[in-house]
Amino acid sequence: MPPADAHPEPGPTAAPATSAEDTLDLRLSEELLALSGDDVRAADARPAASDLLGDPATWRPVTTARGVFQLVPVRLERDLAVLSRWMNDPAVAAFWELAGPDAVTAEHLGPQLEGDGRSIPCLGVLGGMPMSYWEIYRADLDPLARHYPARPHDTGIHLLIGGVNNRGRGIGATLLRTVADLVLDHLPLCGRVVAEPDLRNTPSVAAFLSAGFRFSAEVELPAKRAALMIRDRTHRAQL
Repeated sequence: MPPADAHPEPGPTAAPATSAEDTLDLRLSEELLALSGDDVRAADARPAASDLLGDPATWRPVTTARGVFQLVPVRLERDLAVLSRWMNDPAVAAFWELAGPDAVTAEHLGPQLEGDGRSIPCLGVLGGMPMSYWEIYRADLDPLARHYPARPHDTGIHLLIGGVNNRGRGIGATLLRTVADLVLDHLPLCGRVVAEPDLRNTPSVAAFLSAGFRFSAEVELPAKRAALMIRDRTHRAQL
């Protein structure tokens, strides 16, 4: 199971004012990945699709109220610098605990990129700009399954929003709903999308609730006490 899930939104830990460094983040991101739609798929030398989670690189872009959104599988040589920058944002580091040099983020990504496909790290690209980091993972094959009554093909998501300009405007809830729908649309055996944000991260828990997840239980995990959030396929039309 990856380190603590983080989805910085407004709340007890308010986001700092926009700074020159935040602007630099966006420019660097654009240089690394100013692509969307077919351009992403053409340029991205991705590994073979996973039998466990399919291939998110083939999942269609989705038009949301915030713009066109697409998941793009991470490529270390292209994306490490921006992901490490995001991990060193204090609002993110408080929950993901991956602050430090690029090597810290690379060490976190390595097992996923080199593994059997049970966890796939992705950039979230909104309106052509990378602005979030996602991990789509098989929760039933993850250590998380030891801590809740997992069902076959349960699929989990972790999220962080990169850059303060993308926080505090309800974007997180919109994208959580979008990604949960993508998972359910492309993984027909998945009956539930699950998440386990830190209970202290009340903005994250609120975003999941706004995205149609329900609070199922408090779960004691090795690194945190988490809120087990579940979005059921059977109730997706009503939530």
